[in-house]
Amino acid sequence: MRLITILLIFIPFITYSQTVCSLESRERLGVLMDQLLLEDHGNKSLNALNVEIGEWFLGTPYVEKTLEIPGEEKLVIDLQGLDCTTYVETVVTLSRLAKRGEFTFEAYQAELELLRYRNGLNTGYPSRLHYFSDWIYQNQAKGILTDITEEIGGKVYVNSPSFMSANPQFYPQLSNPEYVALIKATELDIAARRYYYIPKEEIRKAEPMIQSGDLIAITAAMKSLDMVHVGFAVEKNGRIYLMHASTGSMMVEISEKPLSDYLAGFKSQSGIMVSRLK
Repeated sequence: MRLITILLIFIPFITYSQTVCSLESRERLGVLMDQLLLEDHGNKSLNALNVEIGEWFLGTPYVEKTLEIPGEEKLVIDLQGLDCTTYVETVVTLSRLAKRGEFTFEAYQAELELLRYRNGLNTGYPSRLHYFSDWIYQNQAKGILTDITEEIGGKVYVNSPSFMSANPQFYPQLSNPEYVALIKATELDIAARRYYYIPKEEIRKAEPMIQSGDLIAITAAMKSLDMVHVGFAVEKNGRIYLMHASTGSMMVEISEKPLSDYLAGFKSQSGIMVSRLK
């Protein structure tokens, strides 16, 4: 009887070596892939796929820290609750698979790992791309996207994040001093690069150069952080809005206000970086 109880405790999660996925998330992923199989997406742009697939998640609850599970780093697949970053990663992964016509769980695992980790491999907690500016840089190096911020009028963005190494008490995994040192090294690498951003007061002018489906990363006013939020651009009535996992409504939504007006209401947000999938 005790054995049955133990088995029941573990039934809600499927573990594949370095992967953890609940049965509910596995089922939802299967439904989404079946939906993608219903028509040929090969002729659609990745931006168009981002918007189409991104809208399928509207109303999904906002849940933070779904990747922060105890023990060694696992590739967490959670489609039941999304934060802003896992929402972007989920949609981009599905868009890239739809473009290639690959609809297996194994393909999803491999693509998500490629996107989420430095060099595309989970080699432990420090290998996860914790800072989104690093996420952009690394995924550009992998040939997945292009940071178009400079070409649409971006200005130099002084980017020297230090929050994680300076505040290890907020991250259980950083009780390991070796991990803190590795995160600090990543922060120094980020600070040595040149980044660009569109200041919030100039976003309206840049809107004609932003396309639906572009990745929007919102830069932080606080110097120890790089980004405070991410999502997708969506064009409506000639204006650009933000499709994102919102902490305001606590679900995936499209912003009520255009992107420039949305940022104007937050002192913590200084501007945006814009990336486009290849």
